[in-house]
Amino acid sequence: MVVSNAVSALTEMNAMGGQVWCLEPQAVSRLLTAVNECVEWGQIAILEALIEYEPRDEKEAENICERLLPRLQHANGSVVLATVRLLLKYERYVKRADLLAQFAKKMVPPLITLLSSEPEIQFVALRNINIILQKRPRLLSKEIRVFFCKYNDPIYVKYEKVDVLVRICSERNAEPLLSELKEYAKEVDVEFVDCAVRAIGRLATRYEAVAERAIAVLEELIQMKVDYSLQPCVVVLCEVLRRYPGRFETTITTLCEHADYINSPAARSAYLWALGQYSEHVANVNSLLTTAVDSLLEEEDSGVQLALVNACVKYFLKQPQRGQALVLRALQTASEKCANPDVRDRAYIYWRLLSADPNAARAVALVEKPPVRPESSNLPDGLLEELVSELGCVSSVLQKPARQFVYPHAERVGVPRGTAAASAYEEESGADAASGAIDAANEGEPELLISF
Repeated sequence: MVVSNAVSALTEMNAMGGQVWCLEPQAVSRLLTAVNECVEWGQIAILEALIEYEPRDEKEAENICERLLPRLQHANGSVVLATVRLLLKYERYVKRADLLAQFAKKMVPPLITLLSSEPEIQFVALRNINIILQKRPRLLSKEIRVFFCKYNDPIYVKYEKVDVLVRICSERNAEPLLSELKEYAKEVDVEFVDCAVRAIGRLATRYEAVAERAIAVLEELIQMKVDYSLQPCVVVLCEVLRRYPGRFETTITTLCEHADYINSPAARSAYLWALGQYSEHVANVNSLLTTAVDSLLEEEDSGVQLALVNACVKYFLKQPQRGQALVLRALQTASEKCANPDVRDRAYIYWRLLSADPNAARAVALVEKPPVRPESSNLPDGLLEELVSELGCVSSVLQKPARQFVYPHAERVGVPRGTAAASAYEEESGADAASGAIDAANEGEPELLISF
């Protein structure tokens, strides 16, 4: 108790700007011995103090890591995450592959155990696991089923579980995850359905071997004709087509068969893009585009109108004889009757290009675009290193470094430290201390990171 109190006080004094305490190897060894006899908050204080220590060599780092391993079995989640934070730091000095594998194996069970806690603790654990997986992507690759959502999980826990599932997924375990996501997409929560469908798309765009199975799942969901799942499925399906151009053209038939059920602006824009891009693979493309042109002025979203104009122009350039009357009608309607200036300008430009130089119009409208890159949710390397060093703290939950929101009160209100204005501000705020305001004696002290 005395040791942990002293460590906490010295750490706070160091945080105030003065280097009054510097860890030495002998002190580190004694702290690692004392941590076994401390209560939970004392263990956290000592473990957070050790994060500032840099080992002298590989042997010392190995010794520290081995002495930290028993802390992983603690019942308190904050102790576990603080230990994981130290292991991730000190293992950088370890070269032996067998020891690194041992440390990774020891970290998995306590992280999994955190998921059996209350929903709030699960959320914090999942946010930290998300950061850990960006540092060690394969750490939990064999535990994918542990992160499957339960029927009584709060929605915020489900979101984090889906994100972790996508992150630890690989080509080997993609099949059970796609089946699970398909079940999520059949639930009644509209936002969670959208999250599940987009997760399917992320898997398809990340792994080419998974794309065919993912498209089959999306087609099954579209054929169910459930409005709130059909709309995101159309958008994601078109994103997969952009990722793999020239493949999976047969899926356009599914979109055309369910054109009457596509009603959201994003889904209609994606559908019209596919219709124009793959018009040669659709037998009744003329009638479908004609129906869309008839309702051009009724479309409230300018993105849908622009997508329709683009689709008609592409159709005409690919099949001039069949599409001439349609493109003329679409451009005339868009340029003369449409209220949106962007749509009118797009129609005028296409009209001028088609009239002056059809080859130039073909080079503009039918240019081959590079495939879209898979969506990445990884944090920048610098930010990731900061958050790894702050695991178990508020910053790891917000995924925002502590330096962005932990600072002295005077600086919080825009008063630079060490100026006459800061001194005047401290004197003024001291008058409010008796009524419950911030104590002027503590003015300028940084706030401590909070562990859950």
